[in-house]
Amino acid sequence: MDRLNVKINDLRIRIFHFNFIQVNTYILYDDTKEAVIIDPGNYIPNEDKTLEEFIIQNGLKVKFIINTHPHIDHIFGNDFSRKAFNVPLLLHENGLVIYNHADEYCSTMPFQRPDFPAPDQFVREGDILTFGNQSLKVLYTPGHCDGSICLYDEKNKLLFTGDVLFEESIGRTDLPSGNYETILNSINTQLFTLPDDTVVYPGHGSATTIGHEKRENPYL
Repeated sequence: MDRLNVKINDLRIRIFHFNFIQVNTYILYDDTKEAVIIDPGNYIPNEDKTLEEFIIQNGLKVKFIINTHPHIDHIFGNDFSRKAFNVPLLLHENGLVIYNHADEYCSTMPFQRPDFPAPDQFVREGDILTFGNQSLKVLYTPGHCDGSICLYDEKNKLLFTGDVLFEESIGRTDLPSGNYETILNSINTQLFTLPDDTVVYPGHGSATTIGHEKRENPYL
């Protein structure tokens, strides 16, 4: 199977690698055609077009956009996606301080600054987000930065981890509000309590499983 097009039971996942940091942007949808976008990293017009064409060609109705955390590489496409699909933007309130400074951070870097719209809704630990016949549970997992969340699909045994957990690695903790002990605690108490066969889809890089990371992750 094409690793960028995944089908698990009745859920389909399309993975895009967007912007110069190669963020994994995920589109999740099922036969109802309702969809969600996780971490729209689309940054340049060609990436905007790629995302929009996929939605249109597959007849999808986006229900919401959600950011796993407020770092700029994961939020570059918020404004375009929110306007193009006319849907709410969701994130965790604890990440708002970082999110609200995204424009200032971009101004220090040699690249174009997109707009960063205010979120429409905040999510909390334990919230259940639904679309089509699917649901995602919000797990609050700080440590990489405040406001970091993971999204757990219990039915299909999937976990979208943003920059908290990677294949044989973890998120960096040297950025504002990052903390090494905190991210280890988040992983051990929130993620490693899930079944070993849970498939992990991170914010960068390749998919892995909870069991593999318990056995092989050198940080854990």
